[in-house]
Amino acid sequence: MIDQSNDLAGQIRARIDSLTKPLGALGRIEALAAQIAALQGRTDPQMAACALIIFAGDHGIAGEGVSAFPQEVTRQMVLNFLAGGAAANVFANSLGVPLSVVDAGMAGPRMEHPGLIDRRIARGTRNSAVEAAMTAEQCAAALRAGHALAQEAACDALCLGEMGIANTSAASLVAHKLTGVSLDLLVGRGTGLDDGALAHKAAVLARAAARTAPQLDALTALAEYGGFEIAMMAGAMLGAAQARRIVIVDGFIAGAAAAAALAIDPAVRPALVFAHRSAERGHAALLEALDAEPLLDLGLRLGEGTGALLAWPLVRAAAAMIRDMASFSAAGVSGPQ
Repeated sequence: MIDQSNDLAGQIRARIDSLTKPLGALGRIEALAAQIAALQGRTDPQMAACALIIFAGDHGIAGEGVSAFPQEVTRQMVLNFLAGGAAANVFANSLGVPLSVVDAGMAGPRMEHPGLIDRRIARGTRNSAVEAAMTAEQCAAALRAGHALAQEAACDALCLGEMGIANTSAASLVAHKLTGVSLDLLVGRGTGLDDGALAHKAAVLARAAARTAPQLDALTALAEYGGFEIAMMAGAMLGAAQARRIVIVDGFIAGAAAAAALAIDPAVRPALVFAHRSAERGHAALLEALDAEPLLDLGLRLGEGTGALLAWPLVRAAAAMIRDMASFSAAGVSGPQ
């Protein structure tokens, strides 16, 4: 999907090393700048606009009591996003990032709101503890919807967020089936389960995982255990990468979507920037399985794309560094001996 020529890589490295700083002095920002330049195929990459899309979906496995919050919170939080009151809104507004909200498949009747993008697949998924969460056709439709939304987005970098009660359960199961990481390392407290509730969640997820083979291909894992919002995020990552847009991957749920996108097409990798290491238990294990080193570690575990938004200034600064910083020769500064 993305051409990574050795000549371009050499030009990018030479450009970074020619700038008025000791070699490697900007650390991870230099690697980030090189990634952005390679993705765009130029040594003066543009990173002017960012957008956030939040996908909302409900999960049948919520009926097993795996979340500290009732399922209706998904719809209530979507109304909060649309009213501008959530953390994602506040962060996005402070950074000048437009925010869109997508109904990927919330439970209950269709929500009528002029600000809501309707890509509803169904009234939530089925209970993956006892049957496949969705059909293969529903999974394909969710991937296509996410792909199209990412390609339509007018931005250089795309943040993807999610809302869906019980989606840490879905993410744990998808990550487990794709990476082989033990559920013991992936199952966490989500919205704040106490010890007893966490043990119950782990037992439910172990029962769900036992329904299928130990490891699954991406489309099967998404259909058996995913959520509509997770499948749409995976599709959006594929679509954004195809359009050579950076995808700033948020926390655990978005990480599971990234694992699915990478399993579908490994060539998506150069577009992915992992924003942060979540405090949700499974995220560190998932990042390690994906060989991903995030930019930030702030103890976040909210989702909604909040961590991705906080990483956006670093992405923008990295592009500005390689594009605008003076070289030793242009600035008349003596270089290293």
